[in-house]
Amino acid sequence: MTDVQPPTRTRWLWGLAVIVTVGLGLLGWWQLRAGGDPEVRVELAQLGPVTRVLAVNGKIAAARSVQIRAAVSGTVLALMVAEGDLVAKGDVLASLDDSQQAAIVLQARSALEQGRIKQAQAAATYGRDRDLGGVIAKSRLEEARLALEGAAQEVARLTALLDQATIQQSRFTVVAPMSGTVMTRAVDPGQLIDPSTPLFTLADVSELRVEADVDEAYATHIAVGQAAQLQLVGRRDNLPGAVNFVAPRVDPETGGLGIQIGFDDPLSAPIGLTVTANIVVDHQEALTVPRSALSGQAVFLLVDERAVLTPVTVIDWPTARLIVTKGLTPGDQIIVDSTGLSDGQAVTLGEP
Repeated sequence: MTDVQPPTRTRWLWGLAVIVTVGLGLLGWWQLRAGGDPEVRVELAQLGPVTRVLAVNGKIAAARSVQIRAAVSGTVLALMVAEGDLVAKGDVLASLDDSQQAAIVLQARSALEQGRIKQAQAAATYGRDRDLGGVIAKSRLEEARLALEGAAQEVARLTALLDQATIQQSRFTVVAPMSGTVMTRAVDPGQLIDPSTPLFTLADVSELRVEADVDEAYATHIAVGQAAQLQLVGRRDNLPGAVNFVAPRVDPETGGLGIQIGFDDPLSAPIGLTVTANIVVDHQEALTVPRSALSGQAVFLLVDERAVLTPVTVIDWPTARLIVTKGLTPGDQIIVDSTGLSDGQAVTLGEP
């Protein structure tokens, strides 16, 4: 006797079979899509004008400035200038208490006067004995001559001591070694100072420049004469200038190379103001690639619908595009994003 299945159960089994078939079909379609060739975007390698610019931050500085110290120790009696004052070379900036040195000068001057008196007396004695001729012994005349020479030498010694004491006294008056503007005043009246104490900073603000440090990674690319565009903080206009000094050594502590950039036109600005300098390091016709195209020291080229890894030599520079010096020729199709690609992988060209 043959069993007959109920109609309801038969319909249910047929429905399950249809669902499984459709599901397997969708799974296969998804796997086919997931395993398909990735789309890539490309650009053609072509020569074009390329300017390499190095941006650094610096500060406004005077072309000539000097920190002024006293040559002696002493107490500050008076200050003749304040910050911002204009002074001429030789102007008195400060005076120190020179009372002790003045006493030394007075003693030296008195000793010199006494020496001159003795010299005059020795000269008179020698003249009188010489005029007596043969009346006196030659030994006496020789003694008078030697006494006169000794007195003259003593006067010369005392004169030198007075000059030395006078020079030392002059050091208690601090004068400007050049014309300029007083940038800082670091002392007050009544303060005891010594030769290591800074008193003033004097600067010639008629000629300004920018002082900056370049990271040692780019030290070999900087040279005197390179053009620069300078932008002062708070201003939007660019001022032309040029590198006029490159330090001969890299600072071992900071890893920075000191440079100075001069302005093409005279400028008035506060000392210490921040300046952004864009230095034109190089300008040439060259091939370039986006940084995203690099995979190590190579890029992927689109060749016969495949990503072909091609070694290149680039100039490493802090920009989005890098100059290629070797490995590419004009017309090569460069895949602009190397992420996830492998050499020889099949790819499809996507929308630009």
